[in-house]
Amino acid sequence: MGSVPWSRIRSADLLLVNPFARRDSHSPNSVTTYKVLTLLTWLLSVIVTVYYDIEPPQDGKYHGGTIWHQNYHHYSGFTLNSVITSIYWAVLFILQLGYISHLFSSKVESVNAACAVGSHFIVNNLLHFAFVMLFVRSHFVWAEIMLLLNFANLTSLYFRHHAYPRFIHLPAVSGPLAWTFVAIYWNGAIMVPHHNSLVARVFANVFAWSILGYGMFFIIIYKDYTMGFALSVLSAALGVAQFFRQVIAFQWIFAFTIMAVLFVFTVIVAVPAWAGRELPWGGAAERRQPDAERAPLLGEN
Repeated sequence: MGSVPWSRIRSADLLLVNPFARRDSHSPNSVTTYKVLTLLTWLLSVIVTVYYDIEPPQDGKYHGGTIWHQNYHHYSGFTLNSVITSIYWAVLFILQLGYISHLFSSKVESVNAACAVGSHFIVNNLLHFAFVMLFVRSHFVWAEIMLLLNFANLTSLYFRHHAYPRFIHLPAVSGPLAWTFVAIYWNGAIMVPHHNSLVARVFANVFAWSILGYGMFFIIIYKDYTMGFALSVLSAALGVAQFFRQVIAFQWIFAFTIMAVLFVFTVIVAVPAWAGRELPWGGAAERRQPDAERAPLLGEN
């Protein structure tokens, strides 16, 4: 048989080999693949994170430690509080398990919605695994590369699939994206030489405000209270850690200010959304979307 001319290959055929393509439905084989890979990579991400929360790497040739040893040993202007951040991740992992359960749902709509973000979620799990493995072994430059790759992955996911229901959006999209954005600064500050110097702390004071700008972008343009809440929690983790380490400093004041502003705007957006009312403003992206697309994130699951 001769080869099929490229011009005769339909766009639908190309979508079948692109795991990141948008689809309205998924074949039984695809759903099975998503079930297996999503569950396995999620378990990999959870096990590695929990293990290195408690135990340091056993590779003797590396000068590393547990996740929180690295956090406090390499103190910087972006050091986070271990308790608040651990609670954030515990809740996120539990919510992600809820997301995964929808892959096994009897409702076709829930399965298709869960599969739609599945490829990005699997990549997120693998890159988070790689980040943790590198971070605890003090390979901070490579760890930063993993975070940047995941930030690109999750940003692409967000702008393509931001209107899905909360049971998908929070655990698979906004929760991991908020963490990755903050973690870029967290790990990046450790990566920089003399990260606890006066110059480094001044830069940290400036860059901390990007958390507010980033969160307000999603709150105002997309009315995304899940992103606002996630970033406010992580800002609290930053503020608490900075306060207990150095009371006379600007960083914890800035962090708590950012947390308060994000939380207030999150409530302003969340309450009308839960009540089914419209907000007094709407971003261009919001107005361009038909009601059928906007409803899932703002409505009940």
